[in-house]
Amino acid sequence: MTFYFGFKNVELLFSGLVINTAGEMAGAFVAVFLLAMFYEGLKIARESLLRKSQVSIRYNSMPVPGPNGTILMETHKTVGQQMLSFPHLLQTVLHIIQVVISYFLMLIFMTYNGYLCIAVAAGAGTGYFLFSWKKAVVVDITEHCH
Repeated sequence: MTFYFGFKNVELLFSGLVINTAGEMAGAFVAVFLLAMFYEGLKIARESLLRKSQVSIRYNSMPVPGPNGTILMETHKTVGQQMLSFPHLLQTVLHIIQVVISYFLMLIFMTYNGYLCIAVAAGAGTGYFLFSWKKAVVVDITEHCH
């Protein structure tokens, strides 16, 4: 298979969904672009929902060697969520949707149509740009393996 730029007889995911005109390709480009953006937004939304739904905060203390043979106590916070809860059920449903969309995007890319490949990449990039700037990265300065 090779990459090509064309809009005649391009099957998009289903045998009945065939692109034959430049207008149909433009519409497909916009739809695929938006689907890829939605995928990136969904990833960030799931991460945010997970952070909000975490419960069971537990503090674990463990001894660590300190200077001059002393023993210091390090405290770590452990969070989790319950398996039989609405937030976990919602996360499961959103995960299924995310996996299905990711496979659709992969199959669209595997048409090797240059326009559709650009739509996937540009939509994913735009979605990442728009949604992931809010993504918080927390670095634990007490963590020894970075």
